[in-house]
Amino acid sequence: MRFCICNEMFQDWPLLDQFAAAADMGFDAIEIAPFTLAGSVRDIAAETRNQVRQLSAQFGVEVAAIHWLLAGTEGYHVTDPDGKVRQRTVEYLQDLIRFGVEIGATLEVVGSPQQRNVKPGVSYEQAWEWFKQAMIACAEVPGAENFAICIEPLAPATDNNFIIRADEARRMAGEIDLPNVKVILDCYSGTQVEEDFPAEIRKTGSMLGHFHCNDNNMRAPGWGETDFVPIIRALLDIGYTGYCSIEVFDFEPDPIEHASRGLAALKQALEQAGEV
Repeated sequence: MRFCICNEMFQDWPLLDQFAAAADMGFDAIEIAPFTLAGSVRDIAAETRNQVRQLSAQFGVEVAAIHWLLAGTEGYHVTDPDGKVRQRTVEYLQDLIRFGVEIGATLEVVGSPQQRNVKPGVSYEQAWEWFKQAMIACAEVPGAENFAICIEPLAPATDNNFIIRADEARRMAGEIDLPNVKVILDCYSGTQVEEDFPAEIRKTGSMLGHFHCNDNNMRAPGWGETDFVPIIRALLDIGYTGYCSIEVFDFEPDPIEHASRGLAALKQALEQAGEV
């Protein structure tokens, strides 16, 4: 189990400072939101892409993943009734995968509720098929065979109405049935919608490709009331060896204080979970 920090919490910090801070705090990896580098992934310069790889090597901090894939973009929607919009979105998602591979990431988080929500007049079943075909097209990008497409169930509190629960994400990944299509679970969403979130982690098992850690107040672990011990214990039970990545939605606290406290809380939970 490795610990990771999502880079958007550093807001406008230079990349150098982000990697340095992650290393100083003891994180194994950093997770990149493309919108922190440019409004469109296609506008992220080759120099910036090279810099990410160089900083990763310099500080010994892996690039775990990319996430918030469609944040800050316009004109994209995976389940739009207009086929041209869907095709344009798939092509953009494929470019995101190429970017992820290029900077050394090993997976992406497919969240982006605003660009996957079922629109009025579209049935859930139709949206399901469109989403499935989009994920297949992403998984089959040449050169990305070892890059995982991780489907994220998101709570309605994130303004999401499509793939809300873990069993839906598992069913989607199972129907696609490709080795590089996985599931990501998120503590903020999972603890809201699941009756027993640790049980859902266990059910997900080897399909779990990534894991987001956040407290119920939208901050890092240890800033709210979520008990992470049974959550970490469930990850240990399934032999999870991927990243536990801290993702926050409240950027008010100082990034170093915020992330450091979150990492300490996760390490404490790991120690307590291992003793049970």
